Amino acid sequence: MRWRRMIAPQPGGDLVLQVEDGGTWRAATPAEVSERLWAPAPDKEGVLADAWQPGALTLPLQPRSFRDCSLYERHWVQSSRGYVHRFMPAVAVFTDVFEAVLRRPFPAFRPHPLALSQPVYYFGNHLSFVPSGTPVCAPAFTRALDYELELGLVLRSPLRNATPDEALAAIGGFVVVNDWSARDVQRAEMATGLGPQKSKHFCSSMSAECVDAADVLGRIESLAAVVEVNGRVVARTSTAGMLHRWGQTLSALSRDETLLPGELIASGTLPDGSAMENGHWPQPGDRLRLHIEGVGQIEHQVRA
Repeated sequence: MRWRRMIAPQPGGDLVLQVEDGGTWRAATPAEVSERLWAPAPDKEGVLADAWQPGALTLPLQPRSFRDCSLYERHWVQSSRGYVHRFMPAVAVFTDVFEAVLRRPFPAFRPHPLALSQPVYYFGNHLSFVPSGTPVCAPAFTRALDYELELGLVLRSPLRNATPDEALAAIGGFVVVNDWSARDVQRAEMATGLGPQKSKHFCSSMSAECVDAADVLGRIESLAAVVEVNGRVVARTSTAGMLHRWGQTLSALSRDETLLPGELIASGTLPDGSAMENGHWPQPGDRLRLHIEGVGQIEHQVRA
C-alpha cells in the first residue's frame, strides 16, 4: 500500500494520513494509521515552515536520522570520471587515454577498498528534507548544483546485531530520495577526512508518498528508474547491481549499534542518476523528475 500525509484543508488543521486505494486517495482508517506509527510525522518547523499551507502535501515522515550509503560501483566510477572532466580537464586527457588503452577504469575512480568489503555511508542532515514539489534553488556557495536519484528505506522496528533476514523484516517502507549536492564544494570537504558537510546538508528531498515494504521487497533490486529534465528522459537506470544487498547492508549497520524505527537509510546514487554522470546539470527554470518504479517520484522546479 502507498501512503502520504496532507495538511488538512482548513486553516490550522492537523495532518491527515491518506492511503491509495484503487488509484485514488482516501483518509486512512484508524487501523491503517496505527500500522504506521513507526513513521514520525513531520511538523511545520524548520525548512517546512514556509510550505506549511492548508491542503498541501508534505513529507510522508520526518526521519529520525539519515544514513546515506554508497552501494553502486558504477556510480563511484562514473561520478569520479565526471568530476575530473568538469573540474580537472587537463587531468581528464590523461585518464581518458589510460581508460581507452587499457579498457578499464582509471584506478582512482574505483571504490575505496573498504566499500567492497562492507557498506560505507555518511550521516546527512535529517532535518533538511523537503517533499516532492518544493521549488529548489542552488545555495549561494555553489556553482555546481547536482541531484542524486536514490532509493531510501525506513525502519519500522529496532535492529541490533541483526541477521540479514531479521534486517529485511524490520523495513517499514520505501521512498525515493534526492541527495542534493554542491559538487564544487564536496571534494574539498571530503579531503578533510570528516566527510561531506555544507555540500550535502543544505537540502535533501523525498517523495511525497511512501510504499509499504511488502509491496516491493520481492523485486527491490530490479526496479527501473529514470531521470527527466523538462519532460525529457536523460538517464535510465535501475536498483540492480548493488555492492551489498539490503539485508547484508542493514545487518552490518546494526553491528553493536541500535537502529531505531523511523531512521532513513538510502542506497546511494543509482548509476547514471546524477548530473555528474549523465551530464545534464540543473539550470534555473528546469523541471526535474526522479522516478523509481513501484516506489514513487520526486519533482522540483529549479529556481534562480
